[in-house]
Amino acid sequence: MRVHHLNCVTMCPLGGRLMDGRRRPKGVPAALVCHTLLVETEQGLVLVDTGFGLEDVRNPRPRLSPFFLKLNRPRFNEEMTAVRQLERLGFKAGDVRHIVLTHLDFDHAGGLDDFPAARVHVMAAEAEAAVAQATWLDRRRFRPRQWSTQPHWVTYPMPRGGERWYGFECVRELAGLPPEILLVPLVGHTLGHAGVAVQLADKWLLHAGDAYFFHEELDPHQPRCTPGLRAYQAFMQKDGRLRRINQERLRDLVRLHDQDVRVFCAHDAVEFERLEEESRIRETLAPSGPAPVERTPELPEPPVPHIPTV
Repeated sequence: MRVHHLNCVTMCPLGGRLMDGRRRPKGVPAALVCHTLLVETEQGLVLVDTGFGLEDVRNPRPRLSPFFLKLNRPRFNEEMTAVRQLERLGFKAGDVRHIVLTHLDFDHAGGLDDFPAARVHVMAAEAEAAVAQATWLDRRRFRPRQWSTQPHWVTYPMPRGGERWYGFECVRELAGLPPEILLVPLVGHTLGHAGVAVQLADKWLLHAGDAYFFHEELDPHQPRCTPGLRAYQAFMQKDGRLRRINQERLRDLVRLHDQDVRVFCAHDAVEFERLEEESRIRETLAPSGPAPVERTPELPEPPVPHIPTV
């Protein structure tokens, strides 16, 4: 499968180096990417997360919480949305047949509206918590105005037993998707948070979503996080104990299987830049391009129950 790494709008919170760890002139804000994947498969295009969408860029209020707009300061640019980047690659919105979400936070699900024909795959616990809107934070992080495609949500319970993936429980059969794409529960940041594993010819990619925020957190010997992102993670977590356990499991994965699995998170610019560069090199060295993605057939209506929008 061919994979494209996309940054679907950069967020620029205050804090500079204390947030993203990079040296910069005083007063220059941090830069946190919204790292999404575009995967070309025989079943059509698949997006892993969407970042912000067109309507988020054009009409940020009331789609997005004023609290998070002020805190994260997204640098809105329509050309950075997933749908516009797909168009520059020669595709159109209808070519996206599936979207696999790590979770439903506003900066991961904002582009769902731009792909009305796509099935949306998400953990059941995540959908239930997002719809419930139980807490002040939930009402600001989970934004029902981004969910016009909610009838196309396909939800999955937490896996119990069965075949595992590098020691992690995983959802091995995603409706309509190839077996090379898996949901890997990584609960903690949210109650239904998951990583998304994608198998390439030589190794797996694991998009770990917001299971961690800073690349040095996965150092198996001396993990470290910036003060700003450490505080942000603590503020956003739904289960701190499970979040820390799953971070330790990810460090073990890197330590034991670094040659087989490439782990990265949603917001670290260093990881994104490295993977984007590696992807360009891989494309340059490839002897020929992949077969074109089929773009015309319509999706059947997904046979799943509708979760009512709040």
